[in-house]
Formats: sequence, structure tokens, C-alpha cells
Amino acid sequence: MKAYIKAISYYLPEQVVTNEDLVKDFPEWTVEKVAGKVGVHQRHIASESETASDMATKASEKLFSEHDIDRSIVDFVLLCTQSPDYFLPTSACLIQNRLGLSTSCGALDFNLGCSGFVYGLSLAKGLIAGGIAKNVLLLTAETYSKHIHPKDKGNRTIFGDASSATLISTDGFASIEDFSLGTDGRGAKNLIVRKGGLRQPNASGDLMFDAAGNPSSSDYLYMNGGEIFNFTAEAVPVLVEQVLEKNHLSKEDIQLFVFHQANKYMMNYLRKLIDIDLDKFYFFLENVGNTVSSTIPIALAEAQKEGKLQGNVLIAGFGVGYSWGATVLKIIEQ
Repeated sequence: MKAYIKAISYYLPEQVVTNEDLVKDFPEWTVEKVAGKVGVHQRHIASESETASDMATKASEKLFSEHDIDRSIVDFVLLCTQSPDYFLPTSACLIQNRLGLSTSCGALDFNLGCSGFVYGLSLAKGLIAGGIAKNVLLLTAETYSKHIHPKDKGNRTIFGDASSATLISTDGFASIEDFSLGTDGRGAKNLIVRKGGLRQPNASGDLMFDAAGNPSSSDYLYMNGGEIFNFTAEAVPVLVEQVLEKNHLSKEDIQLFVFHQANKYMMNYLRKLIDIDLDKFYFFLENVGNTVSSTIPIALAEAQKEGKLQGNVLIAGFGVGYSWGATVLKIIEQ
């Protein structure tokens, strides 16, 4: 049985941090430098009391209302997050209860970052193909801002908080075609939050600052930007080639490429490296930033509003793990 994306909605927290706000904290930078470096002008930040499950619940409520979806049809909830409410219970169980979904509904969390939406589609497709579910609610929700040190200007300029809700069903506007997925755990140390898990449950207090005033600590998000860039440059062109081959397509058969919205410099670099025409490459991060697993569904929702989802759409996510994945969405004529 084929699986389709039926509808997508997303939620952004109320608090907005603009580049003007960041420059107040980092006067050595200018608004133009921040915008030019990462292509982000503002990002939404979860409040102190707002969690990933709160945001995923709000995205789900928007999905039901915006697309006139009867919540009683949902028979499985998948939540992708790296900032869960608790170690246990799983946040998807909390969301099932808060949304008033049937108790015959399956629910689980999975921990992935920037490849999470693509992996979630693969899980949802498997549930539908296996006859286990007919309507899967795929949620992505991330509050990376809570992992970032206040003095970490590099990561604060890039990341924003957000959530998305996507209904995958036996019918819809886009069929989910074949996947290419990959993992290389050797890169785990290059994008990591060490504190909080059972290997390092307590704060280490190892905060240090380099000569430029940039913080480094195992208690906060650490990203080796150079290594992440190198990994991306090596993995993504191969990923695109593999997913095209699996779907018996060429680059010319793709009407739109929607990549993980990491930052504008990296995306442009990949676009040129893979030789993708600018008018076939979608950007949507200027006013939301890098929202981790939510970047692709947010971009798809916006591209759909603009009438840019036509023919074959190739989506690709890549990042923390290292983890990467891609698939093709075949848009159904409406």
C-alpha cells in the first residue's frame, strides 16, 4: 500500500530574537554580518516553560484546524525530538493524551536531528505499507535554544525553535517514494550535548572561553562547524545521486529540491556543488533559522502555499549523528 503526505502545519514560539537583539549581546558583530553569514534575520525561541511536547501539541492542533482533519482518524503518533520532556514516559504518549486521541493509537518518540523528518516519513510509510496504521501523525519538535550557552553567538545566530505536524495517510497530495538513508556514528562527537544522559548525568562545570570569547563546555551544545561542513560536502552529493538512482530519476526530472535548511552559506555551497539551478532550489530560513528536524516540513508547507510543489520534489536531511536521508515526493495533481 502506498503512503502519501496529506497535510502539513507548523508552529513557531511567540518570542522572536532578531539580529538587532543579538548584536546587543555581541556588539563586535553587526546586523549585516549575522545576516550575511547564515542568511537568518530572526528566529523564534521557546519560552522557559515551553517544551517540545507543548510545541508539537500546538502544531497538531493547527493541522487539525487548518486542514479540517478529524483527529479520531489518527492511529499512530511519531515524535522526532532531541529535547524530550522526560527520560520517561515518551513524550508522544503525553501528546496522545493532550490531543484526546484514541487509546488504540500507537505512539513513540525517536531521537534524530536534521535528518529526522525524512526518517519519520520512512517509518510512517513502513507502518502504512505493513497495514499497522492508516493515518500517522508525524511530529517534529525541537528546543535547541535550551541546549545553547547564552554567550555562544555562533549557534545562537543559526538555530531557532519550532515544531511541525504532518499527516501521512493512504491518500494525499504527495506520494512518498523510495528512500536513501545513511549513518556514520564516528562523527557523533562533532555535534553533541554530553550533559543530561546517563553517561554524563550531571553538569561538569568545564566551561572555557577561547581568545575570541567563544564558550566551550560539555554542558552545552557543541558543534565543530568545520567538520560538519566537510561531512555535508562529502555525504550530500552522494545521497542525492543514490536517491535519484533508487527512484529511476535524473536531476532533470526533479522540479524542486528541498534540503535541510542548515544555513544559507552551506545550502548555496551544496547547490553549486551538485549543480542545481537556483530556481529549482528552495530556501526558507530567513525568518525562522535552522529549526533542526522541522526545517524540511516548514519549507514544504511554505512551498506548497507558493504553488511550488509540482512534479517530483527531492527532500534531503543531514546532520547530527552523523545521519542523512533523502526521498522523492511525487506531487499529485490537485
